[in-house]
Amino acid sequence: MEEAVVYKIRNKITRAKFGEVFFVSSFPKYDVEYVTKLLAQFEKEELISRMAKGVYVKAKKTRFGLLYPTAYELVSEIAKRDKAKVIPTGATAENHLGFSTQVPMNSCFLTTGSGRKLKLGNRMVTLLHGAPKNFAFKGHLMQEMVQALRSIGQKNITAEVESRIRQLLAEHPENDTIAHDLLLAPVWMRELIERNRKKQV
Repeated sequence: MEEAVVYKIRNKITRAKFGEVFFVSSFPKYDVEYVTKLLAQFEKEELISRMAKGVYVKAKKTRFGLLYPTAYELVSEIAKRDKAKVIPTGATAENHLGFSTQVPMNSCFLTTGSGRKLKLGNRMVTLLHGAPKNFAFKGHLMQEMVQALRSIGQKNITAEVESRIRQLLAEHPENDTIAHDLLLAPVWMRELIERNRKKQV
């Protein structure tokens, strides 16, 4: 019986796509304690990598070492399983929207799910439980832009930042939701975004 369970769990992991996230709860048919031990064993075999207690990822082996999914791919998988929403915040949002080319070593996201820290190789991914108002936006771009601009700060808005705002608004106009979403942004951001929307016309 035990051998059959080991085979089934190993087989599921082996056939999974690169970057897939596994929780102890990913195998609900089996005893939690037993699955926990098995996953720890598979980590020693380098079949999966541990990121946090009870959270593992299938990393890809290359001649340069283990290749992990990006922080975005990782949190998207976790959000899907937790049925949660996630938004990048701080320097992570700046980088994702192209306001900064610097990839932060420590990526930070707000989530409607549980807060947790995850180790992705030598990088850290932090999920913070965010206030509901952060998730009240109807458009995808606007909720991220508010986080990015908050990180940049009102006093640090440059011509380059404004140019990038215009570019993002052109690529993702969100005409049906932007009026609603602008009312959720701080006044200075609202004025900044509206000014750059008008420059597009």
